[in-house]
Amino acid sequence: MQIKTEHLTITTFSQDMDQTVYENSQDDDTRRFVPDEVYNSVEEAREAIEFLMSRYESTDGPFVYPVITNSEGKNIGYVQLCKLDEGTWEIGYHIAKNFTGKGYATEAVKAFLSAMAKKLNIKEVYGICLTENTASIRVLEKCGFTQIYEGLGNYQGKEAQIIKTIWNN
Repeated sequence: MQIKTEHLTITTFSQDMDQTVYENSQDDDTRRFVPDEVYNSVEEAREAIEFLMSRYESTDGPFVYPVITNSEGKNIGYVQLCKLDEGTWEIGYHIAKNFTGKGYATEAVKAFLSAMAKKLNIKEVYGICLTENTASIRVLEKCGFTQIYEGLGNYQGKEAQIIKTIWNN
């Protein structure tokens, strides 16, 4: 898969991305909002990449793709679709802290949703984030998600204040 936008390319992982995946996982926002995606070493990042690459031909994912800047060719994060239940999908994304505030997450999510909805024949996608993650909430809103729940819910295996949104194709 390769999706090109004005500023970004969403593509498949390759083994040589292990260092940047490791580095991108080390920022404070990753630790705070997606702690299960923090890698303790380059080797651990390499193992994660190998697993994610093995899922590309499956029908149930997870489907995780790196986001690369067109200008510098730099891996700045990822977008993903994960199956919650049969026929139910959740969007995920993270842009490394040094690249936030430039609209990259919104650009990547919009392009990715459109392509994956078509590829997998998906009619709706959920977006779930912590209520304190205001940047992520703004991205979801800009991408056409509508809030359907706010309150206590399961997030990363713990009870937390969450916002649940839905996107309809």
